[in-house]
Amino acid sequence: MPGFLFLKYTIWTIIMILAGNHVRTMAASGPDGVQKPPASPLIGFESSRAGPVDTLENAMGTWISGPGQCIIDDRHARSGRHCLQLAGGPMSRVTLKLAEGVLTRGDLGFWAERWTSKKPFTFRVEQKSDRGEWMEIYNGDKAIRVGRPFLSRVRIPLQDENARQIRFTVTSPRDTGILIDDLQLSPPSPQEITEVTVEPLVLPALVGTKASPLIKLRIRTRGNRDLISLSGLEMTLEGSTDPTDILSTQVYLGTSSTFHGAPIAQSHLLGKRSTPLVLHCKGSSHQLMEGDNHIWIAAVLKEDADLDHRVGARCRRLMFSNDQQVILESRPSIQRMGLALRQAGEDGNDTYRIPGLATTNQGTLIGVYDIRHRSGGDLPGDIDVGMSRSTRGGHAWEPMKVIMDMGEDPDWHYDGIGDPAVLVDQVTNTIWVMATWSHGNRSWHGSGPGLTPGETGQLMLVRSDDDGKTWSSPINITGQVKDPSWSFLLQGPGRGITMLDGTLVFAAQFLDSPERARLPRSTIIYSRDHGLTWHIGTGALEDTTEAQVVEIKPGLLMLNCRYNRKPARVVMTTQDMGRTWQKHSSTEGALVEPIACMGSLLDAGDWLLFSNPNSTRERHRITIKASADRGLTWPGKHHLLLDEGTGAGYSCMTLIDKNTVGILYEGSQAHMTFQRIPLHDMVNNSHRQPPF
Repeated sequence: MPGFLFLKYTIWTIIMILAGNHVRTMAASGPDGVQKPPASPLIGFESSRAGPVDTLENAMGTWISGPGQCIIDDRHARSGRHCLQLAGGPMSRVTLKLAEGVLTRGDLGFWAERWTSKKPFTFRVEQKSDRGEWMEIYNGDKAIRVGRPFLSRVRIPLQDENARQIRFTVTSPRDTGILIDDLQLSPPSPQEITEVTVEPLVLPALVGTKASPLIKLRIRTRGNRDLISLSGLEMTLEGSTDPTDILSTQVYLGTSSTFHGAPIAQSHLLGKRSTPLVLHCKGSSHQLMEGDNHIWIAAVLKEDADLDHRVGARCRRLMFSNDQQVILESRPSIQRMGLALRQAGEDGNDTYRIPGLATTNQGTLIGVYDIRHRSGGDLPGDIDVGMSRSTRGGHAWEPMKVIMDMGEDPDWHYDGIGDPAVLVDQVTNTIWVMATWSHGNRSWHGSGPGLTPGETGQLMLVRSDDDGKTWSSPINITGQVKDPSWSFLLQGPGRGITMLDGTLVFAAQFLDSPERARLPRSTIIYSRDHGLTWHIGTGALEDTTEAQVVEIKPGLLMLNCRYNRKPARVVMTTQDMGRTWQKHSSTEGALVEPIACMGSLLDAGDWLLFSNPNSTRERHRITIKASADRGLTWPGKHHLLLDEGTGAGYSCMTLIDKNTVGILYEGSQAHMTFQRIPLHDMVNNSHRQPPF
């Protein structure tokens, strides 16, 4: 295990013990007290430099690439920072010559991730016998799963203990292939449970999903013979505001640390819910794999569950097929509630992305987003702008409406329109939604100089004057605001603002001319006459996009931008409506992001709020941060983690009322997750989040 991972695990173990979560470790010897032969350590690729390789060395032996391409990937490892990729094509192969002393009795185990759903795809593992012949020992053509992170745990019984070479071969579309990490050779030995841990978990419990995880447990085993099965568990609903919000509880078992799959046990809750629940696993196929296994205890929520409630549970006891029981001494795991506003496949659509959210003067919530009908890809494509409306503070929502649709002709890429931003005119209560229309391939890559739909992407508006009940036809303002030399102009998705003097402001971004390398720059688009005419500022900083804007004091605008060059937010200010820009003291230092991801900025009165994936590596850990000094600093004590899982990562916030923040984000449990968050939970947050 790399040093920093060991340190991370140790720190978290200490935190868990201090918090009252009990970590139980069993002896690693057999019933007769004789120490069992150890498995080899997990072998990763941390010592190898990222990029294409011909040969490399690690503790398992020498890896020789060819034919095809073998790559050390430094962005998608299961543990540490590096993994091995066989890059696809007609054939990509790597051969492992085992080091002296490495035993080949028992099983070869590793984690794998298929990097394409397209065909053809084959994955085979072979072992060279002592007679010099290659024999196939594993066919993973249908077994290796697509999807992050590393959903497939492979366990292969080795056929010849005298063999000294193993090779891995993949056939797939070019530049796809398979990722491999955390290899281990395990000698034959009866399985035993060595450790059971209640792991920390922060995921929204969502109304409208098939199940919401409440508790995550890790069972660590050793041995690969006489496998043990999970037979049942005992739990309570401690920590729930109202246990009757829960229709049923479920148990899931898998080797991935990501929640997925089908339940192996379920309990429908009837009568009193304060007594312990015992869930028995169905069938006898719930065997534990050698290494880490994960148990998820999940809940199905009622459709009318109160989103301001919390859902909690505590696992008290685990039962196994070998008659072993493990008593767990842990505090309840308590999750915030929310709503799955849009999910994959809903209403027959493939994907929902790019949230915007605003509150009207009547207190109505207006949510907007891309409806990506055929695939999850960006423009150009079959994309319309959808709208959801709630007059109940987000507790219930009306059926989705399509408010921007520019056509369905496949010869023009279905005239997609997307990346919406929503703005409420606080003076007139007119609701504006701005989006980009791509007539054919006229989006980020295909758009060019000019003003017409055949040359460049078009900046479109719709408006509602009746609190979001009905909407106008699209209004084209491209000619008002776009410099004809620019290659592309579009809004910053999310939400716009009304300034104190009544000026309407959207964040925006443009791609410069081809002569200036099409570099993107964030800016603002504004109207001083409530939307009759529109104007645009200059570029704030090159390589910034998808900004959000607030007025931090009268006439002073702050632009918080996605930055394409480093994992940090760029912050710029203007006092002259974007004619000139100044760097804010917090720029590229106070707020982090995975390189190039949208975030949300909201003026909440005495507090400035910011939300995004609080990470420098991937789009996970959706977090709201609060600043008491108008964005100069964002102290950790005012960070509130909402969703630790991996999703698409975009978010948008609004004030539902003076005490409640609404947030619509691309989370790990739904394409569009909505939550109501009390403002005091950020500004008085005493529940510090772990720093990793």
